[in-house]
Amino acid sequence: MPQSKLLQLIELASEPSSERRRELLREVTNLFFTGGDEAHSGAEMELFDDVLGRLTVEMEEAVRAELSERMADALRPPRQLIADLATDSITVAGPVLTRSRALTVEDQMRVAQNQSEAHLTALSRREGVSSAVTDVIVRRANDATLGVLLRNQSATLSREAQETIVDRAQANPDLHEAVVDRHNLPPDLLNEMYFMVEAQLRDKILEKNNALNPADLDAALSVGRKKLATRDGALPFDFAEEEAAVRAMKRRGQITPQVLAGMLRSGKTTRFLVALAELADVDFHTARRILERKELDALAIICKAADFDRALFLTFAILILDVDENAMARARQYGDLYSELPKDAATRTLRFWRMRRQSGDVAA
Repeated sequence: MPQSKLLQLIELASEPSSERRRELLREVTNLFFTGGDEAHSGAEMELFDDVLGRLTVEMEEAVRAELSERMADALRPPRQLIADLATDSITVAGPVLTRSRALTVEDQMRVAQNQSEAHLTALSRREGVSSAVTDVIVRRANDATLGVLLRNQSATLSREAQETIVDRAQANPDLHEAVVDRHNLPPDLLNEMYFMVEAQLRDKILEKNNALNPADLDAALSVGRKKLATRDGALPFDFAEEEAAVRAMKRRGQITPQVLAGMLRSGKTTRFLVALAELADVDFHTARRILERKELDALAIICKAADFDRALFLTFAILILDVDENAMARARQYGDLYSELPKDAATRTLRFWRMRRQSGDVAA
């Protein structure tokens, strides 16, 4: 394309009439795409950048949005123009932020650091958005945008970003499904979600645990963050006394599953929890959560992994459930769950829960 044509258009770009400027903008845009957007020399690209930049100044939003929609799929759009469009209003910026392959990581970072929530959401939909960008999005975005980002399986999330998202999911059930469904969420973080989510999502976690090969499981356990959650709260007042009693019984070989059932039946709650934690090698807070919240599916995991038989699990279940909760019917339901639970899935899940016991030992 002769540069003289573009130079003439540069002169016309100063035309004060907004209607004429719109016509010129479309004419230059059409000229840019004539022969393909990669057909222009470096000098021509600079001229296009200059002319289009001048013509878009003070153009109505609808006109700029039309230009953005056309440029979003260009393989080699004018460099400054595409960067400017990305920081425009979301109506204008949206197509470029979501689709433009010419938008550099540096461009995306500037948008992520400085633009609105709507801009962050558009960036979160990009194919292959980098961890450098998603780190900023996770730091600045609200939970709705985090949900969009999580569902973009092509987005790269750093370990730190994923830990932040799991922490935020504790307070927002709307994030639970997106977190659990995240295809490459580290298994230790996935298992932190277990006690947060509803039954259907717990089943998904168990399925993913069951699919882990031993090497991946060991790798996940080696890099997992070993921290105690502050929400666990204080130990009960009789913890030290009951822990000493359980340790003494253990030395004498008196801690058996049947003895545990007797503790629970006689109302020795703290002693039961200390002993259950000892036999299953989980931390006290996890055992207490299972009992206080009547998490019988989680109790089934512990019993299955510890090789407690189904009858003993059902005894625990009936004792934990209140009479007015139709304990027998629910116990039978959970008995079926126990029978159907794969031993490998239970064992692998329990290994993640044991990380809390290890961190507690270190912290103590």
